[in-house]
Amino acid sequence: MAKISRDSDTVELTAPPWFGYGQKVRIIKTIRNDGTFPGKDIGEVLVKKGDMGYVTSIGTFLQQFYIYGVEIIDRGYRVGLRGKELEVVGPVVSVEEESLQ
Repeated sequence: MAKISRDSDTVELTAPPWFGYGQKVRIIKTIRNDGTFPGKDIGEVLVKKGDMGYVTSIGTFLQQFYIYGVEIIDRGYRVGLRGKELEVVGPVVSVEEESLQ
């Protein structure tokens, strides 16, 4: 029987999500398409280090990790990212509230 390799021994789901809905975040590493993003070639850059967006959904993967759906405003699409690929930029604010400021 093959041993299942995990990205990490840490199971994030034992704690609450790191980020909340509406949280403004910055991507801390360049992310390429692993084949799960439709309409883009495998290996094509989806988001660059420094891009900013808002958390619009929170899901899970492999019953181990939170996946944050982040709406990247400058690019016009949403990308699923792990918490270790994000950092907080500001408080939870809706996109509509930010456009009014």
